[in-house]
Amino acid sequence: MTSPQYPAAQHPEAQHPAATRPPLHDIAHLGHIELLTPKLCESLWFFVEVLGLTETCREGNSIYLRTWDDYEHHTVKLTAHETSGIRRVGLRASSQAALEARVAAIEAAGLGVGWKDGDPGIGPTYLFRDPDGHELELYWESEWYTPPDELKPSLKNQAQAYPGRGVCVRRLDHVNYLARDVPPSGDFVRDVLGGRVTEQIMLDDGTISAQWLHFTNKGYDLVYTRDWTGSTGRLHHVAFAPDTRDDILRAADICLDHGVFIETGPHKHAIQQTFFLYVYEPGGNRIELANPVARLVLAPDWRTITWTEAERAKGQAWGLKTIESFHTHGTPPVG
Repeated sequence: MTSPQYPAAQHPEAQHPAATRPPLHDIAHLGHIELLTPKLCESLWFFVEVLGLTETCREGNSIYLRTWDDYEHHTVKLTAHETSGIRRVGLRASSQAALEARVAAIEAAGLGVGWKDGDPGIGPTYLFRDPDGHELELYWESEWYTPPDELKPSLKNQAQAYPGRGVCVRRLDHVNYLARDVPPSGDFVRDVLGGRVTEQIMLDDGTISAQWLHFTNKGYDLVYTRDWTGSTGRLHHVAFAPDTRDDILRAADICLDHGVFIETGPHKHAIQQTFFLYVYEPGGNRIELANPVARLVLAPDWRTITWTEAERAKGQAWGLKTIESFHTHGTPPVG
């Protein structure tokens, strides 16, 4: 069967330019985060007792924690610091060759920092920054988690026994950065790391104020949201995924009973349709509990969804207005 011949102006890719870039898949997934906290003991309590993570080891002023179905050594590196925020985000490459290809692209873009020995459970790691100054690391070699006897699961295709403690989040879902200017960082993730924009917000003056980007079939792995303070390198939130919407409702009660500040939700986002709850951990970082697992981006020629300023003014999916602190709170705090 011969391929149809289109005049240039009628070719599907000419009509939908966002569909012209195929998925690269050199980035396998969002691997882990290093989160900074000025209240290490209180933050540790939150992640272990409220979210249900498990401690794997300690090193210096850092504690390594894991979600129960993460196949890798750790999910969160919690580090004592004078203030809150995110120090680094780890991305796992899909192969050694993919790692080398992305490192070459990062260095060509002039945003590389250099190689370092990886943290526990991780091999050689390449540090780099996005255009807004957020630090990321890219690695391939990874130690698969072997649970101790008391944490061995009954099902051999599960990384660890279900902890039955707190919210019991299954995995790290995404990181939402704040950025002084969104498009440069979004373009970097797209053109250098191989991600693609699934959804975005365009203001009336044409400014792109937020972009959601993914590497595989998840709707989004990294998000960039405009920082209205004009600062750079800050965090909006980190999101963890439990299994169901009911877990989000239960999480609200758990946070209420444990005195954890609830910022907004439970509710449903219009963008990406995520069922959500936003809380602050004791160190001041915003944490989202998100249930987006029912929605995957399977189309290899996905067309970026653009939301207008008027559409966003309507609030969330069921009409909940976006809370003011969502536009003002970020970490580390600024004056």
